[in-house]
Amino acid sequence: MTESESHRILVVDDEPDITALVAYHLAKAGYRVITAANGRDALRTAREERPALVVLDLMLPGVSGYDVLAELRRREETKDLGVILLTARKDEPDRIKGLSLGADDYLPKPFSPHELVLRVGAVLRRLAAPAVAAGGLVTAGPIVLDRSAHRVTVDAAEIELTATEFKLLRTLIEREGRVQSRAQLLETVWQAHPDIQTRTVDMHVQRLRQKLGKAGDCIETVRGAGYRFRRPPPELRSHKRS
Repeated sequence: MTESESHRILVVDDEPDITALVAYHLAKAGYRVITAANGRDALRTAREERPALVVLDLMLPGVSGYDVLAELRRREETKDLGVILLTARKDEPDRIKGLSLGADDYLPKPFSPHELVLRVGAVLRRLAAPAVAAGGLVTAGPIVLDRSAHRVTVDAAEIELTATEFKLLRTLIEREGRVQSRAQLLETVWQAHPDIQTRTVDMHVQRLRQKLGKAGDCIETVRGAGYRFRRPPPELRSHKRS
């Protein structure tokens, strides 16, 4: 059995032709595919079938794709599954809203089925990457974060971080690939203290990037939405060392 055959993918779209096209190419790549044509069925199927990833259209009858995404992230049993938005809504505000709600990726229609299959694989690999090892170590690309010792190294060199910077980095790494709004970071890192403003997040991210050096590039700014941690691909890391 190949790696892809172990993953069940839920395709949610109210256009039968699109559903059939996506399902065909995913099945051809070895994935097990289930489908839903509206938001309510999507939520029920996700709860009952526990797919590894959902390919989700935004413009659904009844319950919108945005509402489906928000509910998936709210529920304990579905909050960690992968979600790729596949939609004709290609404007930046739509993309930002989807990422802010917790989508892992966004692909506008018309789309390349081959690209979609590649993106599905990339998201699943990222979600499956073991972040935590024995002793509370979290490894993300060149960064190793020791949660128990509150210690961070980059390419084996120790980096001095404040308690807040450490917690900010830990939060971004543990939610790797998902956009974290400033409000979410304030709630998690600062416990939404009333005298803390959103610009405080920007200042801390800026200082954290500076301390991490080149590894600071892993912390991406998603304009209008917040921040996201993405480790560089292995081939890029090896190229930089050479």
